Amino acid sequence: MRRGRLIVLAGPSGVGKGTIVRRLLVRDPDRLRLSVSATTREPRPAEVDGVDYRFVSDDAFDAMVADGELLEWAEIVGHRSGTPRAFVDEQLAEGRDVILEIDVAGAAQVRERVPEAVLVFLEPPSLEELERRLRGRGTESEAAIRDRLAVAQDELAQTAWFDHVIVNDDAARATEEAAAIIEASRTA
Repeated sequence: MRRGRLIVLAGPSGVGKGTIVRRLLVRDPDRLRLSVSATTREPRPAEVDGVDYRFVSDDAFDAMVADGELLEWAEIVGHRSGTPRAFVDEQLAEGRDVILEIDVAGAAQVRERVPEAVLVFLEPPSLEELERRLRGRGTESEAAIRDRLAVAQDELAQTAWFDHVIVNDDAARATEEAAAIIEASRTA
């Protein structure tokens, strides 16, 4: 049986990673699985534990790190998020592809630990558009938005080590491009 592929979709907060991932999962529900990240941040309105994230305490997250349960993890604007390893390993062994929706620091850890992973950077059409999207969510303070934009500038400078870069100026087109990358990775 074919082993699954690990696909990483990374990019700045607010770039539309969640939108693209949801569209990809609808397109390919039999062969593609989303790894749900663990996070220490509070849920946003309408987020569901175990679906959007696994919301955990700082102590529980510390234990996950200490026990080697995370494939990658990073601190992101005052909270920590990471990818539970067991689910990923199980799905890949069963021949399913797994997509991670993570930040650039996490993608760097995946590149180091799983060199065969396919890393895709989702880029905003401009920093102004990214700021508009962050503000449009209406879920963060002015300080948090400024912090996220500063992190985004650093992340945008790191696209060279990704396998693919997709500009998310149109969600339908960006989804098509990501789906083509995933399909091509299955025959590589």
